[in-house]
Amino acid sequence: MADNTLRLTTAQAIIKYLSNQFIEVDGQEMRVCGGGFGIFGHGNVTCLGEALYDAKDELPLYRGQNEQSMGFAAAGYAKQWLRQRFMFCTASAGPGTTNLLTSAALAHANRLPMLLLCGDTFITRLPDPVLQQLEHFNNPALGVNDAFKAVSRYWDRITHPAQIIQSLPAALATMLDPTDCGPAFIGLPQDVQGWTFDYPAEFFEKRVHRIRRQGPDLTEVAEAVALLRSAKRPIIIAGGGVQYSRAVTELTDFAVTHNIPVVETIAGRANLMQDHPLNIGPIGVTGSDSANAIAEQADVILAIGTRLQDFTTGSWTAFAKDAKIIGLNVGRHDAKKHMSLPVVGDAKLGITALSDALDAHKSPSIWVDFAQAERAKWVAYTNEITTPKNGPNSYSQIIRVVNDLCDPRDRIVAAAGGLPAEVTAHWQTKDIGTVDVEFGFSCMGYEISGGWGARIAQHEREPDQDTIIFTGDGSYLMMNSDIYSSVLTQRKLIICLLDNGGFAVINKLQNNTGNESFNNLIADSPTVPKPFAVDFQAHAASMGANAETVSNPAEFGEAFKRAKAADITSVIVMQVDAYDGWTDQGHTWWEVGTPHVTTNPKVAAKHAEIEAERSKQRKGV
Repeated sequence: MADNTLRLTTAQAIIKYLSNQFIEVDGQEMRVCGGGFGIFGHGNVTCLGEALYDAKDELPLYRGQNEQSMGFAAAGYAKQWLRQRFMFCTASAGPGTTNLLTSAALAHANRLPMLLLCGDTFITRLPDPVLQQLEHFNNPALGVNDAFKAVSRYWDRITHPAQIIQSLPAALATMLDPTDCGPAFIGLPQDVQGWTFDYPAEFFEKRVHRIRRQGPDLTEVAEAVALLRSAKRPIIIAGGGVQYSRAVTELTDFAVTHNIPVVETIAGRANLMQDHPLNIGPIGVTGSDSANAIAEQADVILAIGTRLQDFTTGSWTAFAKDAKIIGLNVGRHDAKKHMSLPVVGDAKLGITALSDALDAHKSPSIWVDFAQAERAKWVAYTNEITTPKNGPNSYSQIIRVVNDLCDPRDRIVAAAGGLPAEVTAHWQTKDIGTVDVEFGFSCMGYEISGGWGARIAQHEREPDQDTIIFTGDGSYLMMNSDIYSSVLTQRKLIICLLDNGGFAVINKLQNNTGNESFNNLIADSPTVPKPFAVDFQAHAASMGANAETVSNPAEFGEAFKRAKAADITSVIVMQVDAYDGWTDQGHTWWEVGTPHVTTNPKVAAKHAEIEAERSKQRKGV
């Protein structure tokens, strides 16, 4: 070792670098990388594993049960930390790495930081073909790791140890960039991991990072202010970017100062408290009648920190065709959607700039009165549908039970299936930033794994609070092994497992488009001669969790109290009806492909009904 260099392997240098990267959060310095999730194989255990062993105190490594679930856990962790910190995932060459593709896509769609350190084939090619290598006869440089180019914000393959001097800072910059945030993939050939290089010592010096805040252009602000001043019926759509910018206070103050109703996206749930007078509810396909009622009459829409996906916009039928949109977003791509007037910049700084320029301007009180009257009607409806009755058990009833019994700072996690719609529609926010409904990639199986990652992050700041997971039987069967992970690591979860006998929400969509039930519910699968119910209680208990089965919402509430008092993961199982009890209001039109030609008259009739609503669709870009 020369005076100003350190001779290290590539793997050792990567881990040493990560160990010395810090971030300031609320005035406190902490490592920007909270550790990692890892499953070892021949492609990462001998070199990267050796390096991680020496840094196990600085970068704790959580042993995963499945690579895809590790990625989901990393995403849940990043969400809980509002993208200020991330976890790495390491997997072996071959199938261990390809298992991470789905979770990388989830992180990419949700704009979440995640570092993927994955094994790769030998750069020398001397032992080719090796175990788990896919050979492309006409392109020997092409491998399975190239598949990550489509689902990564940053991608590199290290072919020489010196390359990480450039690659690691670039990957970190991507993950901490408010605009370009997403997964960073670094392929690590098995031989290169162990090769050495004399690295400059300054590369490993402690560095404290801060996430950049980009101020808006003053001309764009002025144009947006002029449009807002002209509005008679303005609304604010508050997306997940409000929370990532830590701009909830600014959003609330802006709405109050200028008397503008606020609606929330799925990612933006828990931007405002449930009882705030300007909170008019969630918007869109899984929204509320109140939010959708004011959206279709709004003349100016201030969309803050949202990518305006189809569940928010009702496939672009939720708004009047002549409504004007202002896109306040740190990302240019999102700010300009559907011919929006862009205000490109950080949400906190952008809201403040708009408010200062608007001065004392307020929207008409008659408009706010209308919005609040619509909200009161929606609250009455949701109170009715969520109140347990003599009818069948439903998702919404259990959401109400949990909502009434949970602590304000408990975190709620849901993902694909029917539960995201029901949680979005009916959850009554007790505290800001406490809801994670993963609908960016709408990925089944995220619930338990993402909840485990969220609980790890939550334990670092709010160890006395709980992470509460809503999952159906379909998602549970798809990915459940992190029940075991949560028990092993003593990161308690409360899992509300609501069993409706299959993929009931897709069966509902199937029926709503005129089709017969087919291959979604277990009972309707043509290749299942004798359906039977899974003993979910026994299954969860076998992984070390407390588990019990209940028959109705009242029993569920008592079980939930026991779960709150317990110190290990609890799973509460209850059957719900596959057909009855769904929320039947609050939905906008949603474009799905339906057959233009069919011999089934019910399908033909539904196709005509669905297409008739297309006339409302905006034709922007």
